[in-house]
Amino acid sequence: MNDMSKPIVKLSSVEKSFGAVRALDGVDLDILPGECLGLVGHNGAGKSTLMNILAGIQKPSAGFMDFGGDGDGGGGGERSSATAANYDVSEARRQGIRCVFQELSLCPNLTVAENARIQHASIKGWNWRGRASELILAQLDQIFPNHGISADELVGDLSIAKRQMVEIARAFSIVDQNIRLVILDEPTSSLDALVAEELMVHVRRFVDSGGSCVLISHLLEEVLETSDRILVMRDGGVVDSRPAAEFSRQSLVEAMGSVAKDEAVHGRDFNSKRQQGTPYLSIDPSGAQRGIAMNAHKGEIVGLAGLSGHGQTDTLVNIYNKRRRYGIDMAFVAGDRQSDGIFPLWTIGQNISIGSIRNLLRFGLLDLEQEAKLAEQWRQKIAIRTPNVNDNILSLSGGNQQKALFARALGSPADTILMDDPMRGVDIGTKQEVYEMIRAEAEAGRTFIWYTTEMDELKHCDHVYVFRNGAIVADLTRGELTEQKVLHASFEEAS
Repeated sequence: MNDMSKPIVKLSSVEKSFGAVRALDGVDLDILPGECLGLVGHNGAGKSTLMNILAGIQKPSAGFMDFGGDGDGGGGGERSSATAANYDVSEARRQGIRCVFQELSLCPNLTVAENARIQHASIKGWNWRGRASELILAQLDQIFPNHGISADELVGDLSIAKRQMVEIARAFSIVDQNIRLVILDEPTSSLDALVAEELMVHVRRFVDSGGSCVLISHLLEEVLETSDRILVMRDGGVVDSRPAAEFSRQSLVEAMGSVAKDEAVHGRDFNSKRQQGTPYLSIDPSGAQRGIAMNAHKGEIVGLAGLSGHGQTDTLVNIYNKRRRYGIDMAFVAGDRQSDGIFPLWTIGQNISIGSIRNLLRFGLLDLEQEAKLAEQWRQKIAIRTPNVNDNILSLSGGNQQKALFARALGSPADTILMDDPMRGVDIGTKQEVYEMIRAEAEAGRTFIWYTTEMDELKHCDHVYVFRNGAIVADLTRGELTEQKVLHASFEEAS
């Protein structure tokens, strides 16, 4: 039986550098049995790098790792160098460590069941697909009772929210190796509020049974409500660590190094623009004679709400694909940046400038000097954490990659910006800055159509359309907007 006062894993003086960038600067970390450890910090603070080392994905430059308790392989608390060649993903799994990655690790060309089999080599022989299907569906049923996922669906055909659910369920599934620690890196970034709550209930159930979790999230209320202890990172080091009950949202933001701004929206008449003439854009998302048509005027911020997977993303994609028909120049900020956002072989600067390519041509050739100026301007404006925009885009943390997508859209000449739940994995400080940029650009006449799973973000919109089953079932002005009305419209049949 584990000693509940003895750490199951202890990291000491862990360092990691990527060229000239020092991602971790002598980090100490211990995790106790039966504990949910919240891990917070701005994009690029070192959170994901630290967890990648613990999960065996990356090798540290220096430091030590100790495992206590009873891993399946009998780690026995032996002290071993963190740079030891034998510490890898297999060793991490032997120690009972699982990880839900911010950038999902599922194979899109395989089914849900086949992806479950990848983690469990002991599922083999006759009817292995059937057993893998039972395993993953049982875990999905336990964590997300209304998931609506079939074991024989191709992962690439699933929405990003359902892919995230499969990744989470796979991490918690057990065949022949016990689970001692589950690392959750932005696990609710694509989930709506109800599904995210289901996951947090499961996390507490797992922790109360003696398991341990590390929860990385930029949703601070989620961390405060779910964690037992919170560790704050900044610039590759730990700057604070104490029980979650000793933090408030304000003190947590301050510990991260942010100025806690008033998030109330001032100085904008949210209803006036809706009354100004013919809509700039009008579309029936359902493609059928049902529901409500979506209208947008110049300078409006239009929100799309409702449970995840009910047609919001499809509507944005359809609008973008038909942009030439509407005669409107549009930019798209993807929430699924790996599939639909970044160009992984390009530099940071090239990923930013591609949205403005027409404005950077001189006599039919790309003006490299102007391209570099644009990229550097937006690196500074949106605080992308990199010393050089000529580095590859994958050298950035996930949140900083998302910043580059914002820079691409906002730095472009587009009249309309379509945003598909774009704040995935973005820290609170950057969110506040982007909200201000969006409001300023709307005041200058740009139109924003913004799908978000975060209720607080809907408060920045002039009006909000609520989706259910591919159709719009409610149109709420900002003055009418409440969480109760959004949830009611999401579930109840329209009269």
